[in-house]
Amino acid sequence: MGDFNLALVIVAIVVCIIVFLFNVYLLVNYQHPDDVNQAYFPKFVVVFGLSIAAISILMLPADVANRQACRHAIYNGACNLTLPMKNLWLTIYIVDAVLVFFVIPFAMFYYEGDQDKSIGKRIKSALMWMVTTAIVCALILGILYGLVGKVDFTVKHLSSSTASFPSSWGSLSSGQQCIGGSGVHQCSAYSASPSSEKTWTMRATFPEYVVALATIVGSVLFAIFGGVGIASLPLGLIFSFIRRPKAVITRSQYIKEATELGKKAKELKKAAESLHQEERSGSKGRKFRKNVKEVEKELFHLEEDVKLLEEMYPQGEKAETSWALTVLGYLAKLVLGILGLIVSVAWVAHIIIYLLIDPPLSPFLNEVFIKLDDVWGLLGTAAFAFFCFYLLLAVIAGAMMLGLRLVFVTIHPMKWGGTLMNSFLFNVGLILLCSISVIQFCSTAFAYYAQATAAQEIFGHTLESLRGIKYLYKYNVFQIAFVVLAGLTFVYYAAFGWRRKKPSGRFQLST
Repeated sequence: MGDFNLALVIVAIVVCIIVFLFNVYLLVNYQHPDDVNQAYFPKFVVVFGLSIAAISILMLPADVANRQACRHAIYNGACNLTLPMKNLWLTIYIVDAVLVFFVIPFAMFYYEGDQDKSIGKRIKSALMWMVTTAIVCALILGILYGLVGKVDFTVKHLSSSTASFPSSWGSLSSGQQCIGGSGVHQCSAYSASPSSEKTWTMRATFPEYVVALATIVGSVLFAIFGGVGIASLPLGLIFSFIRRPKAVITRSQYIKEATELGKKAKELKKAAESLHQEERSGSKGRKFRKNVKEVEKELFHLEEDVKLLEEMYPQGEKAETSWALTVLGYLAKLVLGILGLIVSVAWVAHIIIYLLIDPPLSPFLNEVFIKLDDVWGLLGTAAFAFFCFYLLLAVIAGAMMLGLRLVFVTIHPMKWGGTLMNSFLFNVGLILLCSISVIQFCSTAFAYYAQATAAQEIFGHTLESLRGIKYLYKYNVFQIAFVVLAGLTFVYYAAFGWRRKKPSGRFQLST
């Protein structure tokens, strides 16, 4: 038993190191050339934030493994060298909240500050924004914790009288389970009347309350972006294959398309310069933000068009090889899209079967993970971690899709070798904020598989009993929103996903 637990501690340390190195690799390869050898503080925040998000997702499988290490013990405290999962959960998510609400906003304000200002002025401006955010968050947290920071547990009041130790137990039976006469006491939770239900109120700890509120904020974003992304992630890959270039274009066609894209690039450059002058003059109203959004959107589409044109007319000595790789890339998208669609359908089906229908029709994926564990000890745990990570990918895909279509959602695309630090920071903040909700969602969706874990104690019993918040979980508000948005997105892609994007006309700023 002790050896198994020591092995779990060693595996946890090794996984943390691997996650950190992998995130450094992502940063180096995704960063924009303009950010090379500079912006070190935002880069540190990105790597640290991604590591916290990945470790938080991997902690749920670790929590399950930690529980399995004690499955032969009479009580959990009998195990030696087990991980203190509840303390680790609270630590991870307090760090998560600090990063999302304080550190990442400071890093974004500093990075996006006017480059013409000195470093001291940029730090001062970013600190002012961060301190303002900290004061607002502290006031909201303090007021809410003081007023409604309590947990209301529904319990059944059971009692029994005392009697001398009998020589036989013949007086007790399934019909008479209490000492002291029939009908006087209620000592069986199964046969107790509804009137025995009582509300047991206690104050939640402040760290648990911070995690709970962060989970609520993340759950709103998760229900929206995750619901859209669970459908758009696989369908986007499949319809990308359907809309793929079928053949190489001629040189004259390439020159014509490249000329049009060049004109569009000049228009966007002129618009960006005009917006920069407007920003320096201090005008940042609603119309300015709308124009910035439109420029970002057009720039994103321009980059996509340039990439597509380069695919349709490969140049250089290895043009044929480049075209072959393009064809293989689209085939890979088709395969990944089909596999992703299977996973998405499995997720939606599991939510309906296990969470929305009461009582559940079947444990479904819970049972699949348990059977995989029987085949090989870590196979079910690995599948469990994969399904949780898939939800995070769906959140990013949903944010990208809505960002291209809704004015109030900012576009922050992630591109290999072309991602600016502000886009990195935004996506890391989104991942961190939604990772809490993903863990809560997974601990609920896979409650049968992840039973008796520290995560269930925090996200199951405490979170779902918090005053004012519990009704959102009691009536499955987030799960219903998730499934409805997934269905609407599927209908949208079925109706419009196969169409090619029409080229836009001349771009002009709104006046």
